Amino acid sequence: MARYTLDDLAQMVDHTNLKPYATDDDMRRLCAEARQYHFRMVAVNQVQSRLCAQELAGSDVHVGAAISFPLGQTSIAVKAFETQDAIANGATEIDYVINLTRAKAHDWNYIEDEMKQIVSICKDAGLISKVIFENCYLSDEEKVALCGIAQEVEPTFVKTSTGFGTSGATVEDVRLMKANVGDVVQVKAAGGIRDADTFLEMVQAGATRIGCSAGIPIMQEFERRLETMENGYFEL
Repeated sequence: MARYTLDDLAQMVDHTNLKPYATDDDMRRLCAEARQYHFRMVAVNQVQSRLCAQELAGSDVHVGAAISFPLGQTSIAVKAFETQDAIANGATEIDYVINLTRAKAHDWNYIEDEMKQIVSICKDAGLISKVIFENCYLSDEEKVALCGIAQEVEPTFVKTSTGFGTSGATVEDVRLMKANVGDVVQVKAAGGIRDADTFLEMVQAGATRIGCSAGIPIMQEFERRLETMENGYFEL
């Protein structure tokens, strides 16, 4: 069993606002909340990278840019440029969506090339990379194949979902992904995680990052629970 303090759990949270109509004030609020609760990252659309980097300057909260989001249906060259542009504008983590058309065609060479190019840009910059599978559209066999590629390429994370598909993260998918990337790659669960119990289930299944827009009420629930516990931490 591992022990998690409230801050340990907060540091797993990618505090998310990926709404296409989010305003600058929404971004400022997101960043202020991330500072207040000591979340690990704000997850935003790529175009918001500069504003969020300015708002979070001097803090240890990362700026996570979503690339080719949410469909993944752009060329490798476009994804590479978008990644470089996000980094130039202050992004310190990159979450990109794979080309699902090529994955469903089992064109694994294409998927590997795409992953290598995006991950290489991030590694050269010393930044974290996350590969979004969008599991709701994939068979278990396809998920395993993608994990095998990730084991070779070694992004920092593989990620379950965008939150914009037909369903989000499941405990079963997190377990499957963790079992097939091992200790080489971490797993991020995202999409539909709205309460403390689901959060903890994802962590128990192997997730070390949680992408959600409900981070604040989840942390508040953890805080209430810890007030009734003598040891001051969760054991999972």
